[in-house]
Amino acid sequence: MPKRSAQARWEGTLQQGKGTIALGSGAFEGSYSFATRFGDAPGTNPEELIGAAHAGCFSMALSMLLEKAGHPPKEIRTQAEVTIDKVGDGFKITRIDLTTQAEVPGITAEAFQKQAEAAKEGCPVSQALAGTSINLKAELKNL
Repeated sequence: MPKRSAQARWEGTLQQGKGTIALGSGAFEGSYSFATRFGDAPGTNPEELIGAAHAGCFSMALSMLLEKAGHPPKEIRTQAEVTIDKVGDGFKITRIDLTTQAEVPGITAEAFQKQAEAAKEGCPVSQALAGTSINLKAELKNL
């Protein structure tokens, strides 16, 4: 199986420093800082990248499960909201809320929910983040 990589560079102190994050594939490189992570400054942050990875992984896992169940999806859209909180002397990702909407011909709402829950539990990113509360809101609809 392939290995994937990413790199980060940080210069300076925690609050005044700055850095860059880059994907090994070259598909993305962005700046990050204390202000992009804990404030509203432009740039990215590790939690945003975790959210993107989780939304992408979940959507692919759900697509696979729906296809195996005989209901290939037309479209799946997933948003991941990652919450970081101060816990004790540090910070912790305490919660990830996945919200997905999918157009899946011929499936019942109950069967769709079952597949969505299975995707949440089975996607590799969910498994890697198992120490974090992961909540799912799945909606079957025509997009």
